[in-house]
Amino acid sequence: MKFSLIICTYMRPQSVLQLLQSVQGQTLYPDEILIIDGSTNQETELALKENQFQNLHYFAVPPEYRGLTRQRNFGVQKAGSSMEVIAFLDDDTILEADYFKELIQTFEGNPTISGVAGVAINENGWQLAEPNKTYNPNRYYPLDGFVYKEGQRNVVRNYLGLQSNLGPGRMPDYSHGRTCGFPLNGKTYEVDLLIGMSFSFRKKVLDTIRFSSYFEGYGLYEDADFSIRALQFGKNAINTKAQLSHFHHPSGRPNQYKYGKMVVRNGWYVWRVKNPTPSLKAKLKWHSITILLTLIRFSNTFTTAKKKEAFTETMGRMIGWWSLWVSKPKIKN
Repeated sequence: MKFSLIICTYMRPQSVLQLLQSVQGQTLYPDEILIIDGSTNQETELALKENQFQNLHYFAVPPEYRGLTRQRNFGVQKAGSSMEVIAFLDDDTILEADYFKELIQTFEGNPTISGVAGVAINENGWQLAEPNKTYNPNRYYPLDGFVYKEGQRNVVRNYLGLQSNLGPGRMPDYSHGRTCGFPLNGKTYEVDLLIGMSFSFRKKVLDTIRFSSYFEGYGLYEDADFSIRALQFGKNAINTKAQLSHFHHPSGRPNQYKYGKMVVRNGWYVWRVKNPTPSLKAKLKWHSITILLTLIRFSNTFTTAKKKEAFTETMGRMIGWWSLWVSKPKIKN
């Protein structure tokens, strides 16, 4: 299958080079690589001129196309008409050698799959379950012979009966799904949600729908929104053999107040994309979990070293929640 790689970037020339060097070492190489650069300087362009990569095409976008959502849509328009798959990667990722081989084999092996993502091995917290050990179900989540130690927010949700009733990557009727990912066991799992740091779709999906204009700018959860809408074309899957590392470069991210506000408002948005007419029970659960997570984030003001960040994010979450009663986001295509 012919496939295109789209890398959207902003002011991260060194990260882009490191990613491209890992692409260079792939056992299956992209038929085209599109760098969609929203930088306000020429450092990324100059770095790419000094370091040549096969099949690479560079695009510096004008100001009106800056932002992850706009840049992704711009890149899709530039992709070759003969491409069968379009893969997206965050510019602060580094690939394992068989990443694209596993990605494309997943598409080739199942025509009902229309979206595929990989897993970040440097963020994976799963461990093999010890055969004679009993694990507290409120503190550990088991799956296929592995266990995941739950974080504070999930432990509290477990004890309060507010945890998702579905597996990882699935969105329940009240949203707020499990965020533990999957064990590195070589299996492929069907999911609702794919993570934007590493996802890909058949081109026929991207020929029909685009990344939503609601998320223009930083675009928190734009990947969840697109994943949900892509389900109309087939299944989404995560292949645990398609492996990479994600380093979360700090530049280009919003302040904690704006981030907290987006967590709530954008979280409400993607919930309603998946479930436009939730039941009263689902509504109560969504709001209960949102308030609980805000309180837990506020407690970090006293328990972590980054007290200011925790407090300002809490304020953003509170304002975001109250704003829903005044003006709810309008769902866009």
